[in-house]
Amino acid sequence: MLNRRELIKRLSALPLVGGLLASSAPLTWASSTKTLLPYRDYFAELGVRTFINAAGTYTAMTGSLLREETKAAYNYASEHYVMLDELQDKVGERIAQMAKSEAATVTSGAFSAMTFGMAGVLTGMDPKKVTQIPHLEGTGMKTEAIIQKAHNIGYAHAVRNCGVKVIEVESKAELEKAINKNTALMLFINAYEPDGQINAAEWLEVGKKHKIPCMNDCAADVPPIENLWKFNEMGYDLVCFSGGKGLRGPQSAGLLLGKKELIAAARLSAPPRGDTVGRGMKVNKEEVLGMWAALDAFVHGDLDKDWKLWEEQIAHIAEAVKPVKEVEIKIHVPPIANHVPTLDLSWDTKKVRISGNELKAILRSGHPSIEVAGGGENSISITTWMMRPGQERIVASRLHEALAQATT
Repeated sequence: MLNRRELIKRLSALPLVGGLLASSAPLTWASSTKTLLPYRDYFAELGVRTFINAAGTYTAMTGSLLREETKAAYNYASEHYVMLDELQDKVGERIAQMAKSEAATVTSGAFSAMTFGMAGVLTGMDPKKVTQIPHLEGTGMKTEAIIQKAHNIGYAHAVRNCGVKVIEVESKAELEKAINKNTALMLFINAYEPDGQINAAEWLEVGKKHKIPCMNDCAADVPPIENLWKFNEMGYDLVCFSGGKGLRGPQSAGLLLGKKELIAAARLSAPPRGDTVGRGMKVNKEEVLGMWAALDAFVHGDLDKDWKLWEEQIAHIAEAVKPVKEVEIKIHVPPIANHVPTLDLSWDTKKVRISGNELKAILRSGHPSIEVAGGGENSISITTWMMRPGQERIVASRLHEALAQATT
């Protein structure tokens, strides 16, 4: 057996251990193996085309570009281990403070937030009920959620994941009549408020009257920043946001805000717990931390400066199109979802011999590729808030070229 003196002598001869003993900073596996990797154009290797996003925050177009603050938090988290529930606890507290909500949790998108919110309403803090979703019959859980017919779009599937039947109503009278002992939730889709007969305040009023929890899906409804807390302060029990749209957090992240007891109940159906409806709706430590960093940057950023940039970009593109006099130009800001400066172009196809879809195809197939929204017979729509500064000049030039050629 080695004596103490011989052991120290042998250890001191090893350079790695000597470095450990001499250094004041702990050496981690990550830092010991970190190397500068050569640049790789991964999308080019795969044969996947990138494009200038003049359309907006569409999931099919991979949403938004991450903020620098989001990337920094994401990269930081990737080099450390933490307990997921503890991280969600701490991040949830910070997010709730910024959103002026009782509680919050990071989810895998607004759709996931709706599923977790529905689950929390159904189960409360009963772990047995958590494992029984979506098979509600005979469990003592309620079985119905109410939604306006105009709001019953594909995203309502998020609550149907929990096994509830979605009941459609149109008028306030129909809503009152539809509420019964099986009603678990009243779901409002904020972007579709103008399409329904019942506005957000009236919907909530009925819910409060009958003591039915109300959830508002506000996925694409920031900016304006005030929407982060508007519906919490109005009295909605649960509010859902997408993380990868205007907040420019991870595309696969979202936020569920609301009453403390409902957020706690919702998390019983969320990872890392298994045997739940939400086990596959996982967010990792990078996304949780990145979502907090993105929200912090959004809330404390210079939104007036951003808005001024978007207005200038839209104006630049509009000026480039003006010489094509056959094209009608409209600049506006949608009242609710995607509330940013927007450029709508339309034309008489007898004078401008190209359809909206044909123009989209020309822009998409060119170099660089450009994606715009709208389309159809004779129009397209453009936003600039998902562009890199300077890309508006490319879009302006290509649009003028394509429209001018269609008029000759």
